[in-house]
Amino acid sequence: MATIAIVGLQWGDEGKGKVTDYFSEHADCVVRYQGGNNAGHTVVIGDKKYKFHLIPSGAIRGKKVVIGNGVVVNPKILLEEINMLKSNGIDIDLMISDRAHVIMPYHIKMDGIEEERLGKKKIGTTKRGIGPCYSDKIARMGVRIGDIIDEKKLKKRLDNLFQIKKPIFETYGIKINKDEIIKEYILYGKKISPYVGDTIYYLNSIIDEKNVLFEGAQGFLLDIDYGTYPYVTSSNPVVGGISTGAGISPKKIDKIVGVLKAYSTRVGMGAMPTEDKGKIGEYLARKGNEFGTTTGRRRRCGWLDMVAAKYAAMVNGIDKIAITKLDVLDGLEKVKVCTGYEYDGKFYDRFPSSPDILEKVKPIYEEFDGWDGVAGKKKYEDLPIKARNYIDFISEKLNAGIAMVSTGAKREDTIIIQSD
Repeated sequence: MATIAIVGLQWGDEGKGKVTDYFSEHADCVVRYQGGNNAGHTVVIGDKKYKFHLIPSGAIRGKKVVIGNGVVVNPKILLEEINMLKSNGIDIDLMISDRAHVIMPYHIKMDGIEEERLGKKKIGTTKRGIGPCYSDKIARMGVRIGDIIDEKKLKKRLDNLFQIKKPIFETYGIKINKDEIIKEYILYGKKISPYVGDTIYYLNSIIDEKNVLFEGAQGFLLDIDYGTYPYVTSSNPVVGGISTGAGISPKKIDKIVGVLKAYSTRVGMGAMPTEDKGKIGEYLARKGNEFGTTTGRRRRCGWLDMVAAKYAAMVNGIDKIAITKLDVLDGLEKVKVCTGYEYDGKFYDRFPSSPDILEKVKPIYEEFDGWDGVAGKKKYEDLPIKARNYIDFISEKLNAGIAMVSTGAKREDTIIIQSD
């Protein structure tokens, strides 16, 4: 039996949905351990495109899927995804942690207001209420899934919370009807109650006997502790988030697969040393269809940042790499990779913790000859030699073997190299 973790090594949008879809074929259970519906995973099967924001994408294969305690849940979105799967003839075997926190209407309103108040200094959140929900969790003022499936418990919880939050709502100019919220969320609770359980005990009961796959959301460089703070998410996409977000010992994880897009993208604010605001950036955005699954926003694009990737690989301790969107680089005369930074006349090969420094670094590039003919390839030996050189370079720099290479959006456009 094997326990595998899938983690993004960049700023999210690496293609984890497709990678998870492949590995979930051999999994008995697929687990989401952090984030909320601010993340989006897309899986393309034939001409059908499935978009997920909460439910692990392993649900497409009819696998047992688990939403762990580290996830913040918008029950409305959750029910929409359940209904989407059912309407496509997919029976869902889902368990949601009763400890997972719930996104409330006031979280969404506060998220939008905070972004507006920050003006040019805004974080660039998805305005889905994720940050305020996690803030309430840390402040011990949250509402959990276990609360909304019990009407008396929810009423008592909101009575207490509204006494504390009333001055805050007034300051923000937020008008909230507590009774309407109770009525709405009790209805949600009744609909999701069949799926609610103690996921910690469940996962620990199967971890030694079943193949379990952990599906990370967003990317390491958005991690609240290790990312480009303050332009980060409010949770821990790092592999260590599995222990806190799903209740599994680190010793139980057998293999860590880092997902790396063949170039760099980022949504929202924050430093991105290799961002290209000219023709290359436009080319990558257009050819790579770089528009967010959740927000529809155009992603900022640029060359692969190996300094950032090495940092992510080091902290996550990756064993294998899944390279995605290699086909997008088809047709370019030259392909560049950032292998270091220059700042204040000095060379840096480490990813700086200071956002001020990261904003000012100048990327130092290594240049590769371009290639054509990657798109749609199914075998490694059929790839152009120059594309294989690029893959070998990534493997060497990150000191990890290549598990798979994606050569297109569809499920079948995949080269498996080392799946063990």
